[in-house]
Amino acid sequence: MIIQNLEGKKVKEVRIPEQFNEEYHPNLIKRAVLTLQSNKRQPYGAKPKAGLRASARISKRRHDYRGCYGHGISRVPRKVTWRRGTQFGWVGAVIPGTRGGRKAHPPKAEKNWSKKINIKEKRKAIRSAMSATLNLDLVKARNHIIPKDYPFIIESKIEDSQKTKELKQIFEILGLKEELKRVEVKKVRAGKGKSRGRKYRKKIGPLIVVSSNCKLKKAGTNIPGVEIIEVNKLNAELLAPGTQAGRLTLFTDKAIERLEKEKLFTNNPIKKEIKKVKK
Repeated sequence: MIIQNLEGKKVKEVRIPEQFNEEYHPNLIKRAVLTLQSNKRQPYGAKPKAGLRASARISKRRHDYRGCYGHGISRVPRKVTWRRGTQFGWVGAVIPGTRGGRKAHPPKAEKNWSKKINIKEKRKAIRSAMSATLNLDLVKARNHIIPKDYPFIIESKIEDSQKTKELKQIFEILGLKEELKRVEVKKVRAGKGKSRGRKYRKKIGPLIVVSSNCKLKKAGTNIPGVEIIEVNKLNAELLAPGTQAGRLTLFTDKAIERLEKEKLFTNNPIKKEIKKVKK
């Protein structure tokens, strides 16, 4: 695969790591993405006593005061709204068929939404999603506007970019101008989500994979649709948003080196030794 500098010119060719040779497994990618999403999901539920706080106990026995026996009414729990001697006005309460009553099967906050996935399956899903980023048919199926020489690797000098304006100019040179225009368009969501903090539906643009925490991460935050991530923090959802693989992804040459050197996302990754600090 070729390496391009920040002027869009070919610098040299390198061999891609073994992680990009994984077969495309859409079902495995989908499972890994859904596992990530379910583990991020915030539990929600109704208040346990919701709809049950009304005093709505009515006796069904023959001679009890305030009983409903002999009144020709159904045995629905009711609360007393008015009284004249032994004559009562009742309103149904508590049960699901009544106004202000409880829900029959409300969502429960104690429900566990989390899912599990084997570590080898997760790594295989990431490798499969990485190989899908080199497949032009899958990238086009996600409606990305592909640069002329894609797929290619970017020179790691891009990691030193500090300003958003500079980064936009680099993207235009690399052939991502039309892609960034496509991503800028956002639509107002249909439905209740408008009033729940997600008014706009936004498109997903290119993913830039860097070798380490760098200035570029801050510079890219103001460009809509663009995400910048460290190579060791890659996951299936970033590479295949919405479970659909083939995101337009650009790696820096240092990220590729680290991927190969540390054998990231393989079954035998090289772990870094953590130095213990003496107290």
